[in-house]
Amino acid sequence: MTFSTSAAPGVGSGWDRLAASLAEAVPPAEIDKAWAFRVVRRDGQDFGTAIVSRIDGGRRRIYTAGFVHTVKGKTRGKYEWFLDEVGSGPVEALDELLALVPKRSEEEEPPAPVELAHWFPLQLPLDDGPAVAG
Repeated sequence: MTFSTSAAPGVGSGWDRLAASLAEAVPPAEIDKAWAFRVVRRDGQDFGTAIVSRIDGGRRRIYTAGFVHTVKGKTRGKYEWFLDEVGSGPVEALDELLALVPKRSEEEEPPAPVELAHWFPLQLPLDDGPAVAG
């Protein structure tokens, strides 16, 4: 059985784990855009796929990133992720580079933009508060 989950694209525990893995592999400050497909659940596993755009110096790099999260069965909780570069080019070549991303299926809805602040929240320094004279 195959179906899409009801969660919004890019939102949920599988996506949170993918974002954490991405942040270790690619500097989050270099990621300027991301799009996520709806998660597909099949045979007790959730499959999530995203397209990630990265500005690396003067080049734009396009990646597919994804995860497989086992939600039922003996290996429940197992999580695997991947990151594959599918193209690179000048920064202004976004549309041409996105065309290089393989389609998952013809009848699938297009990916939705991901709010990067959700995937990579700013890590602000702790404020110790005002100095107290004493």
